[in-house]
Amino acid sequence: MKIVLLENIKKLGKKDEIVEVSDGYARNVLIAKGQALAATPENLNNVKLKNKNEEKKDENMRRLANEHKDILEKEIFKLGIKAGANGKTFGSVTSKEIAEVIEKSSKIAVDKKEILLDESIKNIGKYEVKVRLYKDIVAVLKLEVIES
Repeated sequence: MKIVLLENIKKLGKKDEIVEVSDGYARNVLIAKGQALAATPENLNNVKLKNKNEEKKDENMRRLANEHKDILEKEIFKLGIKAGANGKTFGSVTSKEIAEVIEKSSKIAVDKKEILLDESIKNIGKYEVKVRLYKDIVAVLKLEVIES
């Protein structure tokens, strides 16, 4: 029996995939638990429409992320922080502070979890910071840490 999976099932397939399983397993386990639907023409059409919508959404998100990447990579972001006489900061610059500076100056909201710091920033100076904007789109922006 052909079925459409509604969720990822180990050793069987991924969500929205059409697989062939025995009739008993399909009816008594997968369909009964709500993990699959019978592969009727209506259900197959719904899956195709859903996949097209997801592809379109993915394409739009990718385009938007590339636009944001271009904007972020052109600008130099300045972050003021308290520092001692030798240029050492009191504490380190956090990804939350970086996200706030990005949003304040470029009006682009960036999740602090998507800021990829190779090492903590503990000195005054210029740094390159990677920001993941979408699945595989990463912007490398210039951050200048200055004494406030």
